[in-house]
Amino acid sequence: MARYQIAVIGDKDSVLGFKALGLATFPVDSVDQARTTLHTIAKENYGIIYLTETLAASMDSDIARYKDELTPAIILIPGKEGSQGIGMRNIKKAVERAVGADIL
Repeated sequence: MARYQIAVIGDKDSVLGFKALGLATFPVDSVDQARTTLHTIAKENYGIIYLTETLAASMDSDIARYKDELTPAIILIPGKEGSQGIGMRNIKKAVERAVGADIL
């Protein structure tokens, strides 16, 4: 059975703390770097990829590419700027799609 890893993509300040937890961190300086990193590690043994909302705001089509795949699950997290609400909106959409109604 394959053991999946967990990755975090974001600006250096946002991902640094995750390294202490033993997660693979991928600090990036631009959206283009984030796209390249996302597609590269999605082909590897990562089951969950955390991505900061700031980057995700410019990566809709890239994230949508993996939406219906079993792995990796792409989870949006607030960056150093704080939450933009994008992650919560995505969770609501996913729950509504699975259950058939907005229960959140």
